[in-house]
Order: sequence, then C-alpha cells, then structure tokens
Amino acid sequence: MARVVVGKTSDIPQGKMSHATAGGKEILLANVDGRYYAINNICSHAGAELHEGELAGKELTCPWHGAKWDATNGNLIWFPQKLKDLESYKVTVENDTVFIEV
Repeated sequence: MARVVVGKTSDIPQGKMSHATAGGKEILLANVDGRYYAINNICSHAGAELHEGELAGKELTCPWHGAKWDATNGNLIWFPQKLKDLESYKVTVENDTVFIEV
C-alpha cells in the first residue's frame, strides 16, 4: 500500500467533503465531527460522483438517485435495492496534511 497526500485539513472543514485521485482511484474525503474519512467517490449504483451529493452528519446522499452511504466506512445505509458497499481507506493526519493509504 502507498501512502498518498490528498489534501490539507484546512481545505475540508467540519461537515464538508472534498475529493482527490490517488493510486488511480477516485476518493471522497469527509470531515465528520472533526475526524477525516476516505471512501470511494463513485456510487456503486450508477457511477455518480458522490462528492457532488450532500453530507449530513455521517450520512452521504448520492446526487443522482438518493442512495445513502455511511461516509465513515462506505457501508450502504439505504437504497431500494442492495448495492455493493464502497471501499474505505485508512486516513492519517500529520500537522495540516491528510494522507490515505491506497
């Protein structure tokens, strides 16, 4: 696994999200209650970019069809059909720099 810089903590305020490409993967970064999380940025239903959706607490809503995901671990919370959970990534923060392992 490679450790990759994906941003600065100052770029992702509490309750907000960002996105980056790391290791050839599209990654969504979320700040939930002051902690940083990283999951796959592409919805497993129809391929929407999830950073364009809405984040309420840890609940991330897909902008296309309303699937709801747990931004802290990539698990599906709600959708009319079963969808594959999203891959999650280990996040570390040093000083103001956010790293993920991909």
